[in-house]
Parts: sequence; structure tokens; C-alpha cells
Amino acid sequence: MKPRLQEKFEIEIQPAITKNATGGNINALPRIEKIVLNMGVGSAVEEKKHIETAVSALAEITGQKPLITLSRKSIAAFKLREGMPIGAKVTLRRQRMYEFLDRLISIALPRVRDFRGINRQAFDGNGNYSLGLTEQTVFPELNPDKYLRPQGMNITIVTSAKTNEEALDLLERFGMPFQHAPEDADK
Repeated sequence: MKPRLQEKFEIEIQPAITKNATGGNINALPRIEKIVLNMGVGSAVEEKKHIETAVSALAEITGQKPLITLSRKSIAAFKLREGMPIGAKVTLRRQRMYEFLDRLISIALPRVRDFRGINRQAFDGNGNYSLGLTEQTVFPELNPDKYLRPQGMNITIVTSAKTNEEALDLLERFGMPFQHAPEDADK
């Protein structure tokens, strides 16, 4: 069974974008290619258990085993040596990507305290969007009694869009809760 957002993309979003696009080649239309979740755990240098809790949290959120990221160089001031585990990341594609995006839009983001929409300016210039969450417990899969230490994460949505405007249009059609566009001062 296809995820809800994948069906929405194929039935509603793709035809709507095709009408706006020049040429009409379906393969050239912008689409979401992957979603990367990353947790940097700087405290893992002193406490090895923190990296294990980050890995288990990412595994519960995504349903996929995270990759532990290692430090590339030694920094004496942070007591960090090359090759030490300092984070975890997961790359989601296809069905898991759509299921995660659906949960992020409909469940997790509305649970963020004082949420007024996500920033429209967080694109990288090539159509990819990044956002940060300060606490992982906004996902209902995680038991707040098990994850007592607040841990943030970065979420990057990689699209095939060539410009930020194309990617913004695509993500708005998926239902991403962006902040309202600033009003012109001269009106």
C-alpha cells in the first residue's frame, strides 16, 4: 500500500506542476529525492551512553538503523580524538521518506511549543530545505520517560528542484506549514 503523501504527489501535485512547467516532461519535474535526519551528540565524548540513546531514538522515529558518524579530526580543546563517535544519521528514501514526511507535517511540527510555521528562507540555493528541531520528543513514537535528555536534530529535505522557488512551491503543495509571506511595506 502506498503512503498517503506519495499518492497525493502522483495524483494531485505532479499534474498541477506539469501545467505550470514548460516542456511538460514528467521526469524533469521537481520531486523529493531523500530526507536526511542527523543528530549531533557532542556530549558523547564524555558519556558513551548518549550516542546509544540518540541511535535508538532515530531508529524508533524512522524505522531504519542509523549510521554512527565519527569525528574526522582531533580537537584537544573539546577532548575529541579522530574516529570518536559524535553523532548519528539516517537517510530515508521512497516509501519511508513519504511516511516520515507525513508524520513530520501532520503530527510532529504541530507539537512543537509556540509553533508559528517553519522558516521560508532555509533553502540552500539549490532547492534543498533544512530545518532543526530542538527536541526529539515531538515525535509520538518516542516515550518521554525513556528519553529524558533533550536532544535536537537536523532534518534536510533534498529535492530535484533547480531553484528555491520551485522547491518552496513543491513543499507547500505537500502541506509544509511555512510562515506566512511577509507583507509588502508600501501597500
